[in-house]
Amino acid sequence: MTNNMLVDTSGFFSLYDKADEYHWQAVSFYDAAVKRLTTNYVLAEYTALAQVRGVPRREIIKFSDLILDDKAVEIIWVDETLHRQAVALMRERADKNYSLCDAASFVVMRERGITESLTTDKHFRQEGFVRLLEK
Repeated sequence: MTNNMLVDTSGFFSLYDKADEYHWQAVSFYDAAVKRLTTNYVLAEYTALAQVRGVPRREIIKFSDLILDDKAVEIIWVDETLHRQAVALMRERADKNYSLCDAASFVVMRERGITESLTTDKHFRQEGFVRLLEK
């Protein structure tokens, strides 16, 4: 279904957690994608989410290393310019409550012409992107 997608925090968590209701759907979309990209902000947010959800630290580090070393995942490293663009987007969308991490993802997706995201996050749909993980 998808050629190019951004992998968001919840998408990574769905891939990691076999008990997650979206796990098998996430695996299917992830495996079918031609190009997968994410940001270092998403990777940082994943670490925080996994910790809150009780994933053992060694497992968080193992999963993080796996993604960092995966040549099939392009990691966009957020620099000052991208960070400022994300803050500007948040300023423009003051009525929304999405995170800086999400805003950076939206900027990257628009710059790269990507419309689909491996996520359960409703904010992607609010910004006009396709949220792949839905029931």
